[in-house]
Amino acid sequence: MTTARAEQTLLIVGARGDLAARLLLPGLGALLANGYAEGVSLVGSDVEDWDDESWRVRVMEAFADAHADGERAVAVARSSRYVRADVTADSDWRRLLEACKGQVLIYFALPPAITVRAVEALTGVPLPSDTRLVFEKPFGTDAVSAQALNEAVDRLVPEEQVHRVDHFLGTSTVLGVVGLRFANRVFEPVLNAEHVESVDIVFDETLGLEGRAAFYDRAGALVDMIQSHLLQVLSIVAMEPPSTIQARDVRAARAAVLRATSVWDDDPSAHSYRARYTAGELDGRRLRSYADEPGIPADSTTETLAEVTLAVNTWRWAGVPFRLRSGKALSNPRQEIVITFKPPSRLPEGFSGADQPDRMHIGIALDAGKVGLDLNVNGPGDPRVIDPVTLQAALGPGELHEYGEVLKSVFESDPILSVRGDMVVECWRIVDRVLDSWRRDDVPLQEYPAGSTGPDGWPLSGVSPSSSEPTAPRLIG
Repeated sequence: MTTARAEQTLLIVGARGDLAARLLLPGLGALLANGYAEGVSLVGSDVEDWDDESWRVRVMEAFADAHADGERAVAVARSSRYVRADVTADSDWRRLLEACKGQVLIYFALPPAITVRAVEALTGVPLPSDTRLVFEKPFGTDAVSAQALNEAVDRLVPEEQVHRVDHFLGTSTVLGVVGLRFANRVFEPVLNAEHVESVDIVFDETLGLEGRAAFYDRAGALVDMIQSHLLQVLSIVAMEPPSTIQARDVRAARAAVLRATSVWDDDPSAHSYRARYTAGELDGRRLRSYADEPGIPADSTTETLAEVTLAVNTWRWAGVPFRLRSGKALSNPRQEIVITFKPPSRLPEGFSGADQPDRMHIGIALDAGKVGLDLNVNGPGDPRVIDPVTLQAALGPGELHEYGEVLKSVFESDPILSVRGDMVVECWRIVDRVLDSWRRDDVPLQEYPAGSTGPDGWPLSGVSPSSSEPTAPRLIG
């Protein structure tokens, strides 16, 4: 088993925030429980006054949530420290670094604007040469600011020591999609514009704001999900075969796809959609309108559902629409990649049926590891009638919590889950045109009741979770 180096300190700045309590600390606990992160120490920091004991209680509670109550987890929690600091002041950075031992891994669990100021303050502080910096999304607020932040970070450490993490794509998800594509000759030769009609990447969920109004209203569905997560999924689905599955080769292949991606017909007013939910009922609970959620400004125009059609202008995918969609408070939760194939050239006379296209479904996020293939086969009874059938399989699940995988890659200096600096800028470039169009009101902000399937008339509206045929197929596997 590969473990971390002898001495490392995970320094979480913004340690009293929701991200640390809900995700980072449970992820670290899961990592320790699975035998990783040998020799790691933990330091938390925030601007509020707190003491070591209060911090240690929070760490232990988060570890318990991850069922990490073994000897090593308890030892890390009991030895962890809390240091009050203002990370926008270089003098406080010096105190923080003095509290760390071994290699320092700085995790910026901060709002984007504070992260920028913290990086600026850190430029005046000598850093150990092996320091690693870890950033959450969104990285910047547009292509220009992302590039400026890249340049500031480059003055601190080399690119290979920077992790712009995307917890949405765990190692098992990334390698599962790559393996499915390139280890099967039956799939790889037909995954191109000659055979594929369209590719849909969808993350629709039943959840509403769930107390995240302050963050979400500054982002919206397009930035929160499509810019940062679904474009990364697109890059894996559409990339050319990498020479190896090492981070350098996989990230290079993904970056090439993003450079070739743009809004369909270069027309965001015609090929993007936005909406937000109104009051409604979902799973037996009543949701208030987004505009009436606590913390939402009266003049907010933030969308909770976004859809955009993109073109990937490579020889493999030219002419194939990639439709990316994400929304909240929807009745039909979907987290999947759907590859729809073109119809056969001709069905021999005498057959009936075959009304649905062949489709491949690959689960992502909560549905990661689920694979389905919709086919048309001779049904029971009259063999001249073609019926739909779905073949199902499951990819191997990962052993770690999603943030456990993120932290493992940081501890082991493996950037496969990290988004390279130029990739972040390209993702912003792709959506900046859409955001500009929306700010000009070229695209109307529509509405949909919470608990519905979203507005009618969108390319992906009303599509069922597993396939788009009106009747459910027989399941095999």
